[in-house]
Amino acid sequence: MITDRPPRGATARREYDKSDGLVTMPLPPPERMQELTRALVEAMQGEDTAPVRHAASEVLGALAAFYGVPVPSLRILGVRPHKVTSGVCTYQLFGDYTPSTQRIRVWMRTAIREQVSSPKALLNTLLHEFCHHLDCTRLRWPGSYHTRGFYTRIDHLYHLALDTPLAARRPLRWIKRGEVWAGARS
Repeated sequence: MITDRPPRGATARREYDKSDGLVTMPLPPPERMQELTRALVEAMQGEDTAPVRHAASEVLGALAAFYGVPVPSLRILGVRPHKVTSGVCTYQLFGDYTPSTQRIRVWMRTAIREQVSSPKALLNTLLHEFCHHLDCTRLRWPGSYHTRGFYTRIDHLYHLALDTPLAARRPLRWIKRGEVWAGARS
């Protein structure tokens, strides 16, 4: 995880700083999120996108209801867009969010081997894109920057959904690298 560079404009910088400082948020009831996560994991056992889309839509619907925001539309797509340079995969897109349409897209197949991705990877991507949606709709932060706070909020949702015991969680540790922060697990 690498944060975005802080923007230069004063308004955008205020949004960035607010996002960076917001490391906690209310969390939905764990039982329902864990039930929906188990359904998503089960749906990913097959090769078909339709059950995955249904299960992921249920996750998004529950989150949207809890946070009081519109349910974003969702597309589950195949092989991740990627770039190969000199025989090495140098870039791949796991998912994205379009604020103007409130649409999330998530790719469920790995870039090179074209295998169904791990359920944890897809869940993390889905939650990442939902947090962009939350930034834009509930918090009214149109830039939805990748900040330490943004990644920490995703982390809280992710561990809630997976029912990770507190003692088993490896906290995020941030290292300053020029203008950005790089996150690592302790």
